[in-house]
Amino acid sequence: MGDFDNKEREEVFSKKVRAGKRTYFFDVKATRSNDYYVTITESKKRFEDGQFIKHKIFLYKEDFEKFAEGLQDVVEYIRSNQEVVEKRYEPNQDDSGFENNGELVQKDNYSF
Repeated sequence: MGDFDNKEREEVFSKKVRAGKRTYFFDVKATRSNDYYVTITESKKRFEDGQFIKHKIFLYKEDFEKFAEGLQDVVEYIRSNQEVVEKRYEPNQDDSGFENNGELVQKDNYSF
């Protein structure tokens, strides 16, 4: 165990997304055999005691396509059945939006 376990959990790539009261972390990690997988963590600060509550899922490469299809399907369903107002919480160069004649346009990119 020891050093190898720490290396196994070492992040290969990470993306932090702040969304209001929540922060999402998308982390690429490697298995012992150097296969990549994704962890998605939601972190939210609890007001009562200031503790951060975290929820994490693991997404393995053999599930990427089905996960992306499922996410796209539910997002399309919500957009077609309810008005969705996408909020910009913090301006960030790395965010997936861009301006078009002064109007913020969101890119839909759920592919892996």
